[in-house]
Amino acid sequence: MSQEIYKNEDLSFRQRVEDLVSRMTDSEKISQLMHASPEIERLGIDAYNWWNEALHGVARAGVATMFPQAIGMAATFDEDMLFKVGDIISTEGRAKYHEFVRKNDRDIYKGLTFWSPNINIFRDPRWGRGHETYGEDPYLTARLAIAFIKGIQGNDEKYLKAAACAKHYAVHSGPEGERHEFNAVVSEKDLRETYLYAFKQCVTEGRVAGVMGAYNAVNGEPCCGSKTLLKDILRGEWGFEGYVVSDCWAIQDFNQGHKVTDCIEESAALALKNGCDINCGFAFSHLLRALNDGVVTEEEINRAVTNLLMIRMRLGMFDSPEKVPFASIPYEMNDCREHNEFSMRVAKSSIVLLKNKDKLLPLDKTKIKSLAVIGPNADSRQALVGNYFGTASEYVTVLQGIREYVGDDVRIYYAEGCHLFREKCSGLSRSNDRLSEALSAAERADVTILCLGLDGTLEGEQGDASNTDASGDKINLDLPGYQQHLLEAVCATGKPVVLVLMSGSALSVTWADEHVPAILQAWYPGSQGGRAVASVLFGEDSPCGRLPITFYRTTDELPDFRDYSMENRTYRFMENEPLYPFGYGLSYTSFEYSDLKLNSHTISAGEDIKVSVTVKNTGTREANEIVQIYLKDLESEVRLPNRQLVGIKKVFLRPGEKETVCFEVSPRQMAVIRNDGSCVLEPGDFMIYAGGSQPDSRSVELTGAPCLSAKFTVTGKEMNLEY
Repeated sequence: MSQEIYKNEDLSFRQRVEDLVSRMTDSEKISQLMHASPEIERLGIDAYNWWNEALHGVARAGVATMFPQAIGMAATFDEDMLFKVGDIISTEGRAKYHEFVRKNDRDIYKGLTFWSPNINIFRDPRWGRGHETYGEDPYLTARLAIAFIKGIQGNDEKYLKAAACAKHYAVHSGPEGERHEFNAVVSEKDLRETYLYAFKQCVTEGRVAGVMGAYNAVNGEPCCGSKTLLKDILRGEWGFEGYVVSDCWAIQDFNQGHKVTDCIEESAALALKNGCDINCGFAFSHLLRALNDGVVTEEEINRAVTNLLMIRMRLGMFDSPEKVPFASIPYEMNDCREHNEFSMRVAKSSIVLLKNKDKLLPLDKTKIKSLAVIGPNADSRQALVGNYFGTASEYVTVLQGIREYVGDDVRIYYAEGCHLFREKCSGLSRSNDRLSEALSAAERADVTILCLGLDGTLEGEQGDASNTDASGDKINLDLPGYQQHLLEAVCATGKPVVLVLMSGSALSVTWADEHVPAILQAWYPGSQGGRAVASVLFGEDSPCGRLPITFYRTTDELPDFRDYSMENRTYRFMENEPLYPFGYGLSYTSFEYSDLKLNSHTISAGEDIKVSVTVKNTGTREANEIVQIYLKDLESEVRLPNRQLVGIKKVFLRPGEKETVCFEVSPRQMAVIRNDGSCVLEPGDFMIYAGGSQPDSRSVELTGAPCLSAKFTVTGKEMNLEY
């Protein structure tokens, strides 16, 4: 054959890949279309396993820095922080990958194609995998995901540092137990307004390398073989040039679950023809027969293998290591001190102060002689990690973090209190067998730290979580097992109680809100989580996290779990008053907003509106504040969100300091999605709100600080915009 163009590192990746594909046999090409791609020795193609995870740290491949679970990182509302997290993950991924290759270890979870982030919208708090996401808001999800993707993929003009993958495309958010046959029926308005927004932004702005299809069907089309989603929208409308991967074993669902094909060969052909490039699983092993039968074409197979080899080329897998800027990252960078310290910083930033009556927090250890640390999550490693996690070299539980912080100066009484969800901790005991010990501890303490909630065994992925009754989803929003009983009994001792909730989703803690003086939401805070919680409890750091989800008062107010309409869902469309609103979180200091200014109160259709607001730390402690900008369209004939987030920025202010923060709101953010899915900027009146929370009445009640507002008008003719 002619000169091996694909080995010429001076040529473009496209030229090299086209040459390489031209040299491959049909069976060799098809062998590369599954997640476990074998070696093709004669062409110098190494074996490669595409399946790797990095939701909040390099996962399932041994030791790596473990960050807070994704929902906790979302609570930081901090794009810069998410970029740094992604950058650290790809640094450690590179360090580990090259060391694995040196040992000829090319196993699953050891590559550079990370199937993260999960950018599904957390539309219902019962969904078990919601803690893998960045919450319920499309804008927040998009901003954080783009930052994370850019951190993962690096900024080199030629090579990818690692390849991120946005999943699960699209609409997926439960029920877990039905995902292999579930058909999500979604209106064009909800599809474009809510479910697709973050995916588009990750493709067009984030330049994400990969997209993973979901298990479910959308309006009758299985996502991993959907002409509408993959060909028409992803490739056609958005111009996506990366690779598409099926969720694992999702293609066999076409014939076994969704019943849209009669056999596995037809399922494989449907996925390939509509744009799925790689099969996580083995359904694509049937493509050779489909090719020979004329069901798929060689052109379709070439397209898929070209997309995949382009990614591997961009990762530098065919080039000299000295030419790839990331190939020299040493193994010593993995799990280093600097990365673990940053993990703790992220954990501190993720903690949300939900209540602080009479300023019980922060605690002053010089005035405390004894503490009770009680609860099933107080000394639980499982409550630190969430799911899709790696192995940390050190795990610091809340109990350990508090002990480390107070040292020998404060007596600590520890009690498990109750099992996380069972009736008893010891098999032969009576029910509620740890309650008396917990009460004895609380009675002897000046303050009780009560650690309740969930962990990844109760909420998670079907087959992964041990919650078999709901396949990883939550049946309700209540504290499980005897936790509510423990909470009420400990409070009845009359001693001050600080409730630390560790969960990846909203819990209905209405009783606690009425009776407990101080409440922290700590999520699943990662391996350094105990130190982070202690730091906030004792005031070394002021809490600055904000809720990326709504906390509802009861399970009863939720719509049917299987109903994918956004009516009465999330802060954007809910009708009832929440317990704790999206965007809410308290601080140990106080902030004052002033001088909300718009560049104009009348703009022509198609112009940006520029917004500035001044925020001042009027308290006595230095702290971070999350400045939030919301937009409300005041007049349209279509259903509109109650309000929607359009700007976020974290600012650090010392006492007395102030800063003016600037934003731009684009025409796309002012547009409405009509019932036919079209995106239209309608002339009319709009309201801008600026503050440290939403402008809703419950946020004002909780914070005592109403948002500033300003009205502006868009003039001119109606404009059709690109979605």
